[in-house]
Amino acid sequence: MSWNATSDTAPWWRTLAFRLTAGYALAGLCLVFLATASLYLVLRMELEKSTDLFLADKLHVVRTLLRERPQDWDGLREEIELESAARRYQQFYIRLLDERNTPILTTPGMAEQLDLSLLARQIQSRPDHPFSMKGRHGQSFWVTSASAGVGSPSTRTDTIEIAIDVSQQEALLARYRRWFLATFLGCFAIFPLIGYRVARHGIRPVEEIATTAQHISSTNLHERILPEGYPFELASLAHTFNKMLDRLEESFERISRFSADIAHDLRTPVNNIRGEAEVALVRARTADEYREVLGSCLEEAVRLSDLISDLLFLARAESPLTLLRRERVNVAELLDGVRDYYQATAEDGGVSLTTAEGAEPVIAELDRALVQRAVGNLVSNAVAHTASGGSIVLATTLGTGAEASTVRIEVSDTGEGIPPEALPKVFDRFYRVDTSRSQASGGTGLGLAIVQSIMLLHGGSVGIDSQVGQGTRVTLRMPVSGSR
Repeated sequence: MSWNATSDTAPWWRTLAFRLTAGYALAGLCLVFLATASLYLVLRMELEKSTDLFLADKLHVVRTLLRERPQDWDGLREEIELESAARRYQQFYIRLLDERNTPILTTPGMAEQLDLSLLARQIQSRPDHPFSMKGRHGQSFWVTSASAGVGSPSTRTDTIEIAIDVSQQEALLARYRRWFLATFLGCFAIFPLIGYRVARHGIRPVEEIATTAQHISSTNLHERILPEGYPFELASLAHTFNKMLDRLEESFERISRFSADIAHDLRTPVNNIRGEAEVALVRARTADEYREVLGSCLEEAVRLSDLISDLLFLARAESPLTLLRRERVNVAELLDGVRDYYQATAEDGGVSLTTAEGAEPVIAELDRALVQRAVGNLVSNAVAHTASGGSIVLATTLGTGAEASTVRIEVSDTGEGIPPEALPKVFDRFYRVDTSRSQASGGTGLGLAIVQSIMLLHGGSVGIDSQVGQGTRVTLRMPVSGSR
């Protein structure tokens, strides 16, 4: 038997195979022990019960004869002296004593089989209680005695002593014990082998999962577990593991795309700044020319600063120590401020940007700057993806029913929309519906990820509905009170 499955990491007695084997073997041995021991006890009790019933029956017969037919010596002699001689197996012996303990009738051969003086002493020490004793030749006897009245009404009281040979029963029980020991030893040798085979077969899927996991690296995420034929529990684990690998592979691919995109987005402004500086230094320039170069460098530096700021914000948002600066905010006024900020940009693109009038003011405890940033990101995206002549509407309402203590902010546009297959991914970091690297066609893909992070910091959520060619509606939900 080999236990080398995990010998490189743990001693064999600590392996799962050994523990399962030991568990199966111990459980099987305990079951066999309990079953055979129970059968042995039942057999022993039945044999003792049969012997007790036989002795009780004999006592009853002899007592009846003494009480009802005290003069029927032929009947007594037949019952005491002759019947036992006719039995080939399980011999029994009866002795009838008068009140002076003088034998009246005795089964032939009783004195040769039993020490009658020892029998008398043991009966005197335990009257009316059955007991066992050894015969002269080593046989086992089960002995009992009882008093019996003679005549009706009784004129005297005799004593009946009965001894039955239970040697065959003892031999049967001895054979059963030997058979039980042989069976137990056989099971002790076989059960570990069977248990080991069962354990190895049972943990094979676990080893396959472990082998697959060992082959996985950042450059090899296509490995998958084939759960066909696995038990339900391990098949479920394999499916979960495969889904995790799918998510990891998708994340690595997205990060790889982002790395290329972010490298491009960082390199472009840096190269522009470098190029502008190199051209400006080739020869002497006028003050206006230097001012134009510096303005261009400043514009590129702003782009770099915004990109780095977005990345730092996402990193800080993941920290559990991030604190919100909550204050009571009129959400409608906040939306008016965002509208005014982006009004000029929207008008340049021929897009109508408006806020919907609410029935009553909505007051909530929010971090004003962060919520402004989230709504601003949504408006910026809407402006970028809405054609001239389209419209963008900002609205806020209080929730109803189960969301009665929730404030809702909606940003709706009539733009180009988002394909259905892209909707589940638009809030993922680095994801862009347009995979080209041009900033004008989607930036770095961090804007909506920042929106989601801000909502999570507020204990809220963000949802999106969109139809291609008809527009998009993004809904922000946040608790009205910051204590929620």
